[in-house]
Amino acid sequence: MSAAPPVGPGRGAPILVVDDDADMLRLLSMRLTSAGYRVTAVASAESALNQLELSLPQLVLSDVQLPGKDGLALFDIVRARHPALPVILLTAHGTIPDAVEATSRGVFSYLTKPFDGKALLDKISQALALTAPQVDEEHADESWRSEIVSRSPRMAEVLAEARMIAQSDASVLLRGDSGAGKELLARAIHRASPRARKPFVAVNCGAIPENLLESELFGHMKGAFTDAHANHKGLFQQADGGTLLLDEIGDMPPALQVKLLRVLQERAVRPLGSSASIPVDVRIISATHRDLDVAMRNNQFREDLYYRLNVVTLTLPTLGDRREDIPLLANYFLHKLGQKYGKRLSGFAPEALKALTSAQWPGNVRQLYNVVEQVCALSTTPLVPLALVQRALRTPSVEVLSYADAKTKFERDYLVGLLKLTDGNVADAARLADRNRTEFYRLLQKHALTAGHFKADSVAEGASGVAE
Repeated sequence: MSAAPPVGPGRGAPILVVDDDADMLRLLSMRLTSAGYRVTAVASAESALNQLELSLPQLVLSDVQLPGKDGLALFDIVRARHPALPVILLTAHGTIPDAVEATSRGVFSYLTKPFDGKALLDKISQALALTAPQVDEEHADESWRSEIVSRSPRMAEVLAEARMIAQSDASVLLRGDSGAGKELLARAIHRASPRARKPFVAVNCGAIPENLLESELFGHMKGAFTDAHANHKGLFQQADGGTLLLDEIGDMPPALQVKLLRVLQERAVRPLGSSASIPVDVRIISATHRDLDVAMRNNQFREDLYYRLNVVTLTLPTLGDRREDIPLLANYFLHKLGQKYGKRLSGFAPEALKALTSAQWPGNVRQLYNVVEQVCALSTTPLVPLALVQRALRTPSVEVLSYADAKTKFERDYLVGLLKLTDGNVADAARLADRNRTEFYRLLQKHALTAGHFKADSVAEGASGVAE
């Protein structure tokens, strides 16, 4: 009795089957074809790699024992070229230890021969259920999201929506914690859009001083200010025809928000020192880890600019909300960083991978990358041990903070230190900071600091319980 055709996302999915046993290859092809899958059958790893160059399936099903390159070597190459493509291995009893180790390196699953037909179809169905939302039958090329390694259903939903909105010119607001991968998603949207052949330009609005950000965005003419020795094309002009990512848009100074809104409305920029506007055709993607609704209520972000930028919102899940991706990402980073450090690393010990999967990740994917880089740099064995992972997880990492967050923290701590030193005397604090009082007051307001709270009298009164 043949299996019922698959329903849902797996229906008609293309599967690449690899086995050098002609009878087994024919049996597998018949079983999977009768179950409704589209099967391509080859007899060697080399033929499989050639086939992958021609078209990308949704799953690879391979025997471990093959002539030439074996199934494990095939998996390593597939993982390097197509990190999100699931691989299921078929193994004889003698190669079970190899297959078990392979699962720690990212193989989706393995089955021992002789295998149960229903168990095979169940494993295939599970693998396709994780990857199906990433597949578009009309657009087999998945290179647009090649930098985003994921099998998570949560991420699959985000990617499916991202691909759909990429075809339009609508402004997109990307929300998500620091390190969640907002810039990678912005690049993916650009590559999936009709603007893909034009420039993608990214700027971190919180990392550039206010007095330079306007010039960076809109450009300037020679002589517009003291150091303007030549005409300078702003990022809007550099991105003309393409996509401009305004990262950490929530950190943009209010005065510049007004000018940005005007550029978006008029679709033209006026460089500093110029009397003429220059038309620009740019798709805007903005990103923030801040709650812009709160920022608007506190008059820190303009409501009219918010609605101009927030035509479509995509929210990236934290790494803790997509834990099924941690082994996949960790092994992907390990392979990538192994090449950087010139090391032959085969993967993580099972208990090391379990520690990574269960750890807290406040810094999200960026923090995971940093941890994997540390273990990669220090590892002296092909298989990364638990002790090395535990050491990396215990190490405080400054990289968890984004540049903008670190800059903001330093600026506030610096102001607090000055006010403590001068007992809340703004004139003295501004002098030490080499800033005029107006600018210094603006900095205090930005960080919600009140100079009076640092006066010695205020501290003494607070200690004695005397209220003003």
